[in-house]
Amino acid sequence: MPIMQAKKRYLLLFCAFLASVYFGCYRKKSEEVLSEVCTLPEFINVGAIRTGSVGRRKERSTIENTQLCRMETCFDFTKCKNDFKVYVYPSDENDSEPSQSYQKLLNVLRESRYYTSDPTEACLFVLSLDTLDRDRLSADYVRNLQLRIQKLPLWNNGVNHLIFNLYSGTWPNYTENGLDFDYGKAILAKASMSEQHLRHGFDISIPLFHKTHPEKGGNPGFVLSNNFPLNKNYLLAFKGKRYVHGIGSDTRNSLYHLHNEQDIILVTTCKHGKNWKEMKDERCDEDNKEYDRYDYEVLLQNSTFCLVPRGRRLGSFRFLEVLQAGCIPVLLSNGWALPFAQVIDWSKSVLWADERLLLQVPNVVRSISATRILELRQQSQVLWERYFSSIEKIVFTTLEIIRERLPQQWIREGLIWNNSPGALVTLPNYSDSYADFPFHAQSYSDRFTAVVYCQIGSPVVPSSPLYRLVSNVARSKYVSRIIIVWSNEHLPMKNRWPAMPAHVTLKILQAGSDPIKTSISQRFYPHPLINTTGVLSLDEDSLLTTDEVDFAFQVWKQFPDRIVGYPARSHYWDDAKGSWGYTSKWTNDYSIVLTGAAFYHRYYNVLYTEWLSPLLHKTVEQSQNCEDILMNFLVSHVTRRAPIKVTQRKQYKEQPLAGGWSPWNDPDHFIQRQTCLNTFAAVFGYMPLLRSNLRLDPVLFKDPVSNKRKKYRQIELVGS
Repeated sequence: MPIMQAKKRYLLLFCAFLASVYFGCYRKKSEEVLSEVCTLPEFINVGAIRTGSVGRRKERSTIENTQLCRMETCFDFTKCKNDFKVYVYPSDENDSEPSQSYQKLLNVLRESRYYTSDPTEACLFVLSLDTLDRDRLSADYVRNLQLRIQKLPLWNNGVNHLIFNLYSGTWPNYTENGLDFDYGKAILAKASMSEQHLRHGFDISIPLFHKTHPEKGGNPGFVLSNNFPLNKNYLLAFKGKRYVHGIGSDTRNSLYHLHNEQDIILVTTCKHGKNWKEMKDERCDEDNKEYDRYDYEVLLQNSTFCLVPRGRRLGSFRFLEVLQAGCIPVLLSNGWALPFAQVIDWSKSVLWADERLLLQVPNVVRSISATRILELRQQSQVLWERYFSSIEKIVFTTLEIIRERLPQQWIREGLIWNNSPGALVTLPNYSDSYADFPFHAQSYSDRFTAVVYCQIGSPVVPSSPLYRLVSNVARSKYVSRIIIVWSNEHLPMKNRWPAMPAHVTLKILQAGSDPIKTSISQRFYPHPLINTTGVLSLDEDSLLTTDEVDFAFQVWKQFPDRIVGYPARSHYWDDAKGSWGYTSKWTNDYSIVLTGAAFYHRYYNVLYTEWLSPLLHKTVEQSQNCEDILMNFLVSHVTRRAPIKVTQRKQYKEQPLAGGWSPWNDPDHFIQRQTCLNTFAAVFGYMPLLRSNLRLDPVLFKDPVSNKRKKYRQIELVGS
């Protein structure tokens, strides 16, 4: 018995000894790991500064440390304290021409409001060296990129640099980190990124786009209306290539199990690559034959759900194609970090499926309700239109995500990012309240501010059009303030203006030292004096009665996101000239409401001044014309809706005396506006103007009843 007890004691002591050794080593290892994680990388490599170069061992350490990069550790915020500007390195004559896609990307940046040619003003730096395709087998692969980047005087181990990449790695492994150069502490805007390798809060996942993807504008989504029935001819569809071996082959080679030739069409082909016949398997001939039976575009248009399996890399072109088509994406790409997932709620527009549970996909899509299908389809169109339809939108979305990471920058809520019109046209510096923007029916006040633009400098006498206009506007019960924007050198005498009612203030602004105030665009400058959401824009020789002003304001309150006014014009496509035409002919439809007598939301003053491309402002200033057309382009682009014309008035300006000159009767003036129309369409990348034949009139307008029964009694007495 004592011997047994002694054995037990020795056994317990031995176990305790093993436990102490094991947990002691584990604790030491844990402390080492913890120390490694908690130790932040140095912002400046002191060793590199002292020696002027970094050894190979140091390079490896740097690459490891960049995996821990955060904005706080790998980004210099001091460069962004004044403004958010992007510097694009000038192209070196010794460098090869960038790919078509990268050239589009650089064009977008150089023509944007973000661009600066002065590197000392820049917050971000973008290489002119093409980094999109880092597949060594590609014709667009740039060699010796590491050496070329190291020679850049501003590189600084990639700090504050933004690297764009679509393809990394090459056959047969397609490794995700295969960029073939040390990007250091640069931010990666990369396609096909995995959750594992994404430096969260630092890198940005972007979509894989084709080389034919438009530079600007972009095609609209295919879902033009809430068409029914919701369930189309096919429940689930996919048509694409499969891989008989290697990465990405497991999922695509198994799709034939779900293909039933009825409501689920999943067809693949082995016909790709030079040696496909030598490497084909026993199913290739049958798969190729079935593949040829279906048209890809027809499947997209007639399928409720579209499968988006991974390719050789996690992302594929299929993602954007399906998104545009309004076919609900069903993703089969485990671990893929979806594009712009930092701000986009993808649960509202896509379905995730597990590659390991492929056979469950049909049951999953069959369980989606009709209401859910409609929600997913509608959201796919919003996201496509606002963030993915062009390279410009992809680049701008990337920049805006980075901007929101900077200190003292407004952060837009997910509600703004995931609802039309989206974050790219919702400037956070305007307001921190979503209700202040003009995209909601209740986004207005019961008063408006009238802004009268005086370019000619007419005399202010009781018989002048300007005097009568100010008198008529002042009698409106809805006006709060009248601002006279006087661009002439000589201001009129203060006592010449008509007397103002008690609720109306009159303010005269003369062109000052501010650059925007000395230009023709000053009429749309966001003056601090404009304290109402509604703005009535007027030319000095406009002819509007008080009733017309009041009625137009009541209409605008129902449509605060639109331009609402009296003078209308149209655009059309001229096949003979191959360009856009501009006409003032009186027809049953229109696409422009001139701002010489129109209401709009004051937020558009901010967008006009701060958001539009500098090329657009330059066109207006050089022509000293077309600012009203540009405002119509802007509003239609943001809302994707046409303006609204009220009543039948054709003429809204004072007719010149016999022998007098009017720009509206000048043929050169008309040709100039037509030129502006085509220039604006080129800069926007598409024609945003939309045609409408809607006209809103007061109740009982022109009806054969007593005039005393009508609310706006003077409107129908106005000559057309």
